[in-house]
Amino acid sequence: MVFLPDESRSLPPPPLLNKGSVWLGFAGWMSALMDNAFNQRPIFGAGIHRQVLLATLGCVVGYHLVKRAEYMHAKVDRELFEYIRRHPGDFQPSTG
Repeated sequence: MVFLPDESRSLPPPPLLNKGSVWLGFAGWMSALMDNAFNQRPIFGAGIHRQVLLATLGCVVGYHLVKRAEYMHAKVDRELFEYIRRHPGDFQPSTG
């Protein structure tokens, strides 16, 4: 998968309800409500299936975006620690 390489499988998965999935789920639900309002339908009563679909879609997209962000941060950390391990002279503890 291009979005996440195979080496990302070694990382623990993020929790299902995380910051990204909750916010994007809420944004998906609000977009369904706004669609109802713009088309002059009952805001909460019409298109319940669309509200559930867009909220679920937002949660899934948010989860995968958080997963990708955690992978990218882990990749940067790994590269930084590798650089520190190869160049110990540049990172001597300071005295003072």
